[in-house]
Amino acid sequence: MKKFFTVIGGMGSLATESYVHLLNEKTPTKKDQDYLDYILVNHSTVPDRTAHILDHSKPSFLPPLAEDIKQQSLLKPEFMVIICNTAHYYYKELQAVTDIPIIHMPHMAISVMKKKYPQAKRIGLIATKGTIADHVYENEIKDAGFEYSLGDQAVQDEVESLIYDDIKVKGEVDAPKFHKILKTMHDKFNCDVIVLGCTELSLAQEKAPDHPYKVIDGQEVIVDKSIEFGEKIRRGEKIDFDKIY
Repeated sequence: MKKFFTVIGGMGSLATESYVHLLNEKTPTKKDQDYLDYILVNHSTVPDRTAHILDHSKPSFLPPLAEDIKQQSLLKPEFMVIICNTAHYYYKELQAVTDIPIIHMPHMAISVMKKKYPQAKRIGLIATKGTIADHVYENEIKDAGFEYSLGDQAVQDEVESLIYDDIKVKGEVDAPKFHKILKTMHDKFNCDVIVLGCTELSLAQEKAPDHPYKVIDGQEVIVDKSIEFGEKIRRGEKIDFDKIY
């Protein structure tokens, strides 16, 4: 296979399944051959990202992801995407092991947000404790010139419960809990736009989109960009990955 891209997923598998579903659903198709060519690596045994970020004595997710990227680089994909926001904690180290461009999901998400909602004043961020602790999204939001809010401990507890108790453990989305979190960020913390900084939250958005709040979903952004870039490489167009943001 030529002119394809690689998806590094499995963190978690339901979130990766959501990415693939959206990718196939949103790709313009009339026949089988219109779908995009890609390789999916569903590496579900990668150590917990949040646990390692909060306590570096816990197993690191860097070595297995670096090995995945090295293996995939031998196949020469045109680009790669990592379907886990928290894993971007080691983005620089992962990009350093390959010449293949790895699309930076948080950076891409905030770049799209800035273009879509230029009048927004205050941005809410909901994510795992690991993503909050690694400041990847926080720094992107600040660099884009926005005020931001992380909510409070009660919000964080609800977010963690939705991600871990409901989605990762039970395999289901608690729609009322998700909507309550968004409402709290909007009403109590005055957030114009809420960034979903975890792919499990992306799954929640896919399954429970019936709410009035403005959100930026990093996974949906990377789906759109995967389609855009995938179709370009199929047509033989060159992509300047240094200027895509």
